[in-house]
Parts: sequence; structure tokens; C-alpha cells
Amino acid sequence: MSDQKKFVEEITSRDVDFAKWYTDIVKKAELIEYSSVRGCMVIRPNGYAIWENIQKNLDERFKATGHENVYMPMFIPESLLQKEKDHVEGFAPEVAWVTHGGSEKLQERLCVRPTSETLFCEHYANIIHSYRDLPKLYNQWCSVVRWEKTTRPFLRSLEFLWQEGHTAHATEEEAREETIKMLNVYAQFCEEVLAIPVVKGQKTEKEKFAGAVETYTIESMMHDGKALQSGTSHYFGDGFAKAFDIQYTDKNNQLQYVHQTSWGVSTRLIGALIMVHGDDNGLVLPPAVAPTQVAIIPIAMHKEGVLDKAREIANSLTGFRVKVDDTDNSPGWKFSQYEMLGVPLRLEIGPKDIEKNQCVLVRRDTREKIFTPLSELSQQISKTLQDIQKDMLERARQMRDQNTHDAVDFDTLCKFADEKIGFFRAMWCGDVACEEKIKEEAALTSRCIPFEQEKIADTCVCCKKPAKSLVYWGKAY
Repeated sequence: MSDQKKFVEEITSRDVDFAKWYTDIVKKAELIEYSSVRGCMVIRPNGYAIWENIQKNLDERFKATGHENVYMPMFIPESLLQKEKDHVEGFAPEVAWVTHGGSEKLQERLCVRPTSETLFCEHYANIIHSYRDLPKLYNQWCSVVRWEKTTRPFLRSLEFLWQEGHTAHATEEEAREETIKMLNVYAQFCEEVLAIPVVKGQKTEKEKFAGAVETYTIESMMHDGKALQSGTSHYFGDGFAKAFDIQYTDKNNQLQYVHQTSWGVSTRLIGALIMVHGDDNGLVLPPAVAPTQVAIIPIAMHKEGVLDKAREIANSLTGFRVKVDDTDNSPGWKFSQYEMLGVPLRLEIGPKDIEKNQCVLVRRDTREKIFTPLSELSQQISKTLQDIQKDMLERARQMRDQNTHDAVDFDTLCKFADEKIGFFRAMWCGDVACEEKIKEEAALTSRCIPFEQEKIADTCVCCKKPAKSLVYWGKAY
């Protein structure tokens, strides 16, 4: 919005330095504060309120699909972690270890959970005995620790908040159905609540989760064209069940191994919200997830009746998350502040508005002003919030589609990767050597093999052998 007055001068423009813009927003919108522990962040009330809304909405969706919440220990004995070979190898470089309890050295090291598969498996082995015990549909909300070399707030930190679902089923068919069902729950949540369009698909063998048979993902595109893996769902088969001896007696009195899944999203979704919707004035939050949906700003608050009217309006707006700003800051400062915080609607009410029995609504996403009679206020707010939610998703979808490019040969793929931003669609033979060459020479990683397959060429973009799949490639966070 180059023709609009820039309200918040301190934010670096996102088109000048996207990384600096992102850091400016997480700090100036008071989402996080850095702590004395490298790579760990203090999530401040503004940031945590967004996470609470994400958590509340997702939790309702999980429970509606029959899942129950549990809580596992945060420590995993080393011997337990070692039980599934691929899994431990995948996580070994990122594990934080507890070696002492007080001043005494522990006989066995304890790992601070990077994920909880092994704990759930140990528990399932203890409680699953018969087909009557299945399925087990468990989820936990917790934090995990991964000792990352480079960190960025919300996107990659040593400790982060997430949910991890872990389920056990009698049959492969049931477990596979669960894996896709939960991926779809994530996709619907991202589009309906976060207004972020996603591409659903399967990870390549090289990119799948350690210990999984198959990993499925939702990939979203940020404003700078980079991909963000926004949620994953894994089909484990019976590999973990065999490693941990999770067996049940079926209806024919035969011993069978369970089939398992795991799925999760984390606080990196807040990073996605910032990078998909934010602008040079700060956050732009979709109404469905915004902690405050309507900020009421009394104009000429010192004049009699203005603040009372603002509070009266707030009390009448049931069903919306409303805040009256009665601080002694100037209206201009408040406008700027609520833009920075991404509040979807600003409501201005002053003496002249009261005389006319109206107020002014201002949309955060477009800055459109809507003069509204107070008698119609609730209906207008409801309609406008719905419009904002819908329009934000549509703008994000247009941005993604305009920056999705098809390449049918390797030179074109490399040229596009060098000159353009976004997703690059190209055919692939399925050979990991081609995947590695694309990563090395085009600096692109495979994001997913989309469920919606198209044939844009007959041959692999890399080796020209017959192609097996269309793949989305991209640079990623």
C-alpha cells in the first residue's frame, strides 16, 4: 500500500529485508522476547493468546474425531530411545541429554523429549492386550526440545510448543485412514481458521519422518515465496509395534501387532501467520484466530459521555472478542498500535459519531472505512469479520498460485530457482540421486508429491528417464 501513510516507521520493509522484517514484527508486536538461553524464547501474552486460540480450535477438532488428551513424561531413558533404530538415528543429532540428578551422575542418561513416539509405544505395550482395547486415539499438548544449530522465533527454536497425536489400530487400513484423516483436519484448520491455503501430499523417502513408512504433509507458501512445512501426519505400519512388542489378541484368538500413526503441528504456525499475512505495518490476523477481533478507540475521550458510550458498545457486542482502549495515549498512537497487533477491526467512536448515532469501522487488511449506524453494528461487524476471513484466504491463494511455476527441463528449473520465488512443479523419476542433484544444483528441496497429480511432462526433469510423479520443489524454512 505505497499510497497509504506508513503508520509504523520502525518496521523494516518486507520487500527490502524479509528476515529483518520478520524479526521486527515478532519483537515490536510483543509476540516474543529473547531469553538468556540461546534459541529459547519467552512467548509473551500477545503471542501466547494466538497459540491458545490455535490450540482451542484444534483441540475441538481432535475431540470431534474421537481423540483423547493424555500427558507423557518429558524424559526418555536412553535405552527406550534406542529401541527403534531408524527413529533414534534420525533424532540423535538434536537430542538434549540429562546426565546428572542434583550432584549425582545418572546410571542411565535421560533424553529431553524431541518427540514422544517411544513413550507412547512403551505405554501402549502395557495397556493394549485385546482387540477390544483398540483403537487408541491419543493426543498430547506439550513442549519438545531439539538442539538446533540455527534458530528463529516460532520457526525453529530449541524448545517449542506443539501437539502430537499418537494412535494405535487393529489394521493397516484403519491406521492409513487415520493418517489421511488427520492431515485433512490440519488442512481444513489452516484454510478455515488461519486463512492459509496449503498443498497436501506425501513426502519423498528421503524427506520422510525417521521411523515412518510414509509421511504426509501440508505445505504453505510464505510472502517471500519460501515453503513452510505446516503440519505432518505419519503412517508407521507395525515397525514400532514390533520394536516395542505391542501386540493384541484378535477375534480369532491370534496374536497381532498394532498399526500406528503419529501427527503434529507446532507454534511455527504463528510464524506462518506472520509471513503469509503480515505487511509493513505489522501483523494482519485472520478474525478466527485473532485474540482481539474488535478494538474500540474512543475519540476525544476527555469529553463527557464518550468513554461511557465506548463501554456500552463493548458490552452490547456479545459473541465477539472486544477490547476498549481507555488509556491516555493519543488516538493516532492507538491506531498504529492496533495495526501493529493485527487486530482485524478498529471501531472509532467520538462526540460527532455519538450525535449521529453511528461509528466508524476500519478493516486492518484493506484500511477500508465503514460508517455504521449503531443499531446495525453487531450485524455489520459479523459480516465484515466474515469478509476479512474470506478475503485473506483468497489473497493468500492468489499469491501462491501466481508464484507456482512449471519446469519441464533441468536448465529451466535451475533458471526459475535462481530468478523466481515460490513453488516449482516438475516431474520426477523417483530416484534419490535426482532429488539430491536438484538440491545441490538448483538449491531446491522436494516439498511433497501432491495428492492431486498432473502430468506436465513424460520424463524426469533431471535425468530424462520416464517420470513417476509430479513433485512440488521449493526453498524452505
